[in-house]
Amino acid sequence: MFNRVVFLTFSTLMLWSVSCSNPPSGFSGAPDRRAEMVATDNVMAGGSDLAPVEMRQLLLEHNRVRAAVGVAPLSWSEGLAAHARQWAEHLAAVGCRMEHRPAKGEWRGIYGENLFTGTAGHYGVVDAVRAWESEKRFFQREALTMSNVAKVGHYTQLVWRETRQVGCGKVQCQGRIILVCNYSPAGNILFERPY
Repeated sequence: MFNRVVFLTFSTLMLWSVSCSNPPSGFSGAPDRRAEMVATDNVMAGGSDLAPVEMRQLLLEHNRVRAAVGVAPLSWSEGLAAHARQWAEHLAAVGCRMEHRPAKGEWRGIYGENLFTGTAGHYGVVDAVRAWESEKRFFQREALTMSNVAKVGHYTQLVWRETRQVGCGKVQCQGRIILVCNYSPAGNILFERPY
């Protein structure tokens, strides 16, 4: 059974950002405390509409945010990228709606997930990670609760200690980009601290 946390932030600049996570299942092992960036030479283009340079930018930006708080860097997952791309394509097919995978059914969400949309040509993948990171100013290093997750959940998924992999997919829809990033193991578990 998954606990699901979903929230939405809107800015007048045509920028949407959404975060959702399901708790990890079966993860064991101590987190690696290395703060250095994961090498990005092995990032490939399969499973995503992202250019190789965008995949590298996403991984570097995620790991920059994680290094700032001393949690292990992420590696890129082609499987997560394919999963994210599938959902981004679905969102485009249903009128560019911004919503998370549901808790049940064919499209059931099984990974942590951050969503972003912004005007194509004005916003890019780095803007997405920086938008999620901007919630850091509200984070007081406390455990996640229903009262604080709406303000910090994008950021806490970025820095969740047990998360080890990220993969993202991007599509264009009605003049906007939709970026979906999936995380494994998922973060944002209520009543736990991200690091």
